[in-house]
Amino acid sequence: MTDRLLERLQTHLQALVGERHPVSFPEALKRAEQYLAEQFRRLGLPVSLHPFDALDGTYYNVVAALSPSASAGLPASQEGAPLLIAAHYDTVPNSPGADDNASGLAIMLEVAHRLRGLPLSREVQFVGFSLEEMDLVGSLAYAAHLRAGHRSIRGAIVLECVGYTRAEQGSQRVPPGLPIPVPSIGNFLGIVGNVASAELATAVERSANQAVPDLKTVSFLVPGQGEQFPDTRRSDHAAFWAYGYPAVMLTDTANFRNPHYHQPTDTLETLDLRFMEQVASAVTASVIRLAGRE
Repeated sequence: MTDRLLERLQTHLQALVGERHPVSFPEALKRAEQYLAEQFRRLGLPVSLHPFDALDGTYYNVVAALSPSASAGLPASQEGAPLLIAAHYDTVPNSPGADDNASGLAIMLEVAHRLRGLPLSREVQFVGFSLEEMDLVGSLAYAAHLRAGHRSIRGAIVLECVGYTRAEQGSQRVPPGLPIPVPSIGNFLGIVGNVASAELATAVERSANQAVPDLKTVSFLVPGQGEQFPDTRRSDHAAFWAYGYPAVMLTDTANFRNPHYHQPTDTLETLDLRFMEQVASAVTASVIRLAGRE
């Protein structure tokens, strides 16, 4: 890991870690929204705010777009359906949310940094969702907005708790009823999709394995929208499933590995920056496979 990469990840994490809740710390939630928008603008990406109503107020998803015309000189008529990279920026009360989900936000920003100037065949959208912890309100509003506008997407790659690892035997627990073998050491990246997202999940897994062979991955495809396995639905990817869009969640498995999940102890010091760098490389490779020009 280079010093500059480490500095970028730490800078984002230091800016974002802290309770970001619409009721207990609305100011911090707003600062996170503004930070994401500012960082994307610094990368030269146009930013828009997608508003939605909740909790007797208006909240915003932050959307930045990297277009083929900006990176490869392609006319708009040649652009395909966009690929989405997403992470949520709110927290539960009483938790600084380092793993959940400043880790996902920092990796999303790092991927945007790496993709600048690369030739793309389709638009890549980076989306920071608000109110994920309030039953996916923000991502459901965004997916509904896409469906209402009859808009297609190449797929959504959702980053959810992607910064925590353990090296001890028995450090990884398994969600109830999961019908696949899972390592007992918590140092792998989970890739969760539904059957309708199988092609997207396979592309992400192959890209990760080829680009970052040291990064262990475990994939699982659920039938339908994951109704039989509720623990596979606990992030914004499920909002896209609800509207018939392909989506996958990348995760360190949250509470099935991380004892600090949703706790006051979910702090920056608990994160594995090397693992985060590997995930950033895997996501970057996935974007190049799914949205890059041959």
